[in-house]
Amino acid sequence: MSPIALTLLIFGIMLLLMAIRTPIAIAMFIAGATGYVLKAGLLPLENFLNTQAFARFASYDLSVIPLFILMGNFATQGGISRALFQFASVVMARFKGGLAMASVLACAAFGAICGSSVATAATITSVALPEMRRHGSAAAWPPARWPPAARWAS
Repeated sequence: MSPIALTLLIFGIMLLLMAIRTPIAIAMFIAGATGYVLKAGLLPLENFLNTQAFARFASYDLSVIPLFILMGNFATQGGISRALFQFASVVMARFKGGLAMASVLACAAFGAICGSSVATAATITSVALPEMRRHGSAAAWPPARWPPAARWAS
């Protein structure tokens, strides 16, 4: 089968599956797997899926995120985060959105220490968001600012 015919077949399968209301991820997987089987065979597809499953779950970010969230919960339960946010609200109270600015700076600092932007964003969200809600800050927009700060720092 020519590459153009194979491409059109894969694209047609994907569109057909999406037309019958199959979730997009599943439609893309089935179409891609069909193309892979037609091009390389079933055994190479099985080997590829086996190695990719291990590679995705053996990621460093996925192994440290639960531990950083646990550390953040320990900080919250121990009162450290409440004390830090009380300090930040006193220092930054004269600025509009001062607590949100302090949380972004905390996210950047934690990201520089941690080195993992995903773990930093998850930890700061689990620690800072409850404190910001308790202080009455607008909780709709600060979580959108934390991942870029975490990425910038790491």
